[in-house]
Amino acid sequence: MQPLLQRSSFVTGGEVQELIGRAERLAVRLAREAGEVLMEHLGTGIGVELKGEIDPVTELDRRTEDFLVKGLSAEFPGHEFLAEEQTNTLGDSEFRWIIDPLDGTTNYAHGYPCFTVSIGLQFQRRTVLGVVYQPATREMFTAVEGGGAQLNGRRISVSGAAAEIERAFLVTGFPYNLRRPGVLQRNLGRFEKLLAACFAVRRDGSAAYDLACVAAGRFHGYWEENLNPWDTVAGTLLVREAGGEVTDFEGNAFDPLLDKAILAAGNRALLEQMLILLK
Repeated sequence: MQPLLQRSSFVTGGEVQELIGRAERLAVRLAREAGEVLMEHLGTGIGVELKGEIDPVTELDRRTEDFLVKGLSAEFPGHEFLAEEQTNTLGDSEFRWIIDPLDGTTNYAHGYPCFTVSIGLQFQRRTVLGVVYQPATREMFTAVEGGGAQLNGRRISVSGAAAEIERAFLVTGFPYNLRRPGVLQRNLGRFEKLLAACFAVRRDGSAAYDLACVAAGRFHGYWEENLNPWDTVAGTLLVREAGGEVTDFEGNAFDPLLDKAILAAGNRALLEQMLILLK
């Protein structure tokens, strides 16, 4: 087991890069193993609880989170963890893992095979590693800061083809707080404007996968509000390392730890057109 690299004053650039390399290999292996377990239980009628009115959680969410946190912390003792269901060990470590063990729980609970395991690593609040795994399609998306984005080991890039929104193929999601006053109307208003302006819109139900698909050039753009860090941290790095842009709804650089609303696009021209319609 390698010692924890805790303070930047004692950490060299080479040491950080070596740690990120080890972290990537481990995160990929654990995400794949977690995905195998999720696929074994897909469509088996697992129990579902509600965290909110329309916000489900399953036993597999918690089991997968526990498996990932234990596997990563065994190799990197002292690192912080922030995960969706039950893990929050935030302290003063400069290394922070942010995990969504099952992004797309509603899909998974209904046997619909569109969900991901999402793992991000931050160093000094900067995302340096992102892993998004889609078990049903066996797609492993990875990105290391400064090293580009990959899908199953092959370099990917965003699509710059749709500079005009009329030709843009977009994807979005709707928040779990839709039944709060004004939220449904606001989201439907934005959806209507973008749907009327673009080529087509899809809704997949997994923010991490939506961002990964923008990074792979499948979608030209993506927007959604009321998201959490575990939804976006890995996917944001994927898009940026694939050559795309990620902002909030005001056009400011998106920070997964601070921002709830996200806009991603393959090129600046499309992003600016989407920003106008999201106002």
